[in-house]
Amino acid sequence: MVPMDRLQQIVERFEFLEAKMAQGGGDDIASLGREYAELRPVVEEARAYRQVLADIETAEAMLADPEMKALALDELEELRARLPGMEAALQLALLPRDAADARPAIIEIRPGTGGEEAALFAGDLARMYQRYAEARGWSFDIVEEQQSELGGIRELVAHVKGQGVFARLKFESGVHRVQRVPETESGGRIHTSAATVAVLPEAEDVEVKIDANDLRIDTMRSSGAGGQHVNTTDSAVRITHLPSGIVVTSSEKSQHRNREIAMQVLKSRLFDLERGRAASERSASRAAQVGSGDRSERIRTYNFPQGRMTDHRINLTLYKLDQVMAGDLDEVIDALTADAQAAMLAELS
Repeated sequence: MVPMDRLQQIVERFEFLEAKMAQGGGDDIASLGREYAELRPVVEEARAYRQVLADIETAEAMLADPEMKALALDELEELRARLPGMEAALQLALLPRDAADARPAIIEIRPGTGGEEAALFAGDLARMYQRYAEARGWSFDIVEEQQSELGGIRELVAHVKGQGVFARLKFESGVHRVQRVPETESGGRIHTSAATVAVLPEAEDVEVKIDANDLRIDTMRSSGAGGQHVNTTDSAVRITHLPSGIVVTSSEKSQHRNREIAMQVLKSRLFDLERGRAASERSASRAAQVGSGDRSERIRTYNFPQGRMTDHRINLTLYKLDQVMAGDLDEVIDALTADAQAAMLAELS
């Protein structure tokens, strides 16, 4: 059953935001705009639902008129058939939202067990996410990249910006396992390796306050690609957050820009730590939930000999590994999102 009082509250809040923005919005125009955009699809669903209820009431009143009864019965059948779907859509729209869903994200990829093959797989994952970002019209800016001797990745940190980035990528955090014959294997044996993925919502300045006395900032010569400029200029920046021990590095050509980027990544990591701490306090079963962000959890296996990808959290297996590695992730992300929504609905009911 859809809570009508809750719908009314949302519609009233939406109308208030609409009026406030029409007056200019003041200093809060950006936050008002974000809230307005989030509420708009819910309000559209709510208005359509309430209109159908009103139409049903009108049709029921027409049943008393012998001349209109047949028409009213047909209309009632059609309107009542629409209600269950509309109620289901509204229940999903009314689920508590992760406030970070609409934000950009920081994605960090590192090899796990498996040596050089794990580094090569980490590189494959980085290209998979980059292609997915490109397909959705997002930007995928590499903040830090350390390559292995054979062209794999020792570490990659990227800033992904676009609409609803964190909502789509947050389920990717965890251990990704690969089963294949490595390029370094001459005997044709299948090896199992792993890489870890961490997806962090971008933090806003007002959410994370960092004491300058808690930071150690070092400049150094970049070890990455970039030619003569990188090799002769101490432009790379490494920031160490002393209380947490978090270390962030950025290696672009501009030292000033590197400081900005490294601070943004640091804030996002600290924000993610706080989100994790708060979520753990709210739910003792958090680690068992889809999208818990537990990066020690093996979430997915990529089996190249069989062309198979399996997501272990929802027991989803797709025999389209080539497409998945090419960035076709929507099917698995949609399934993870639906499973998370179903779990929330069950919890609420």
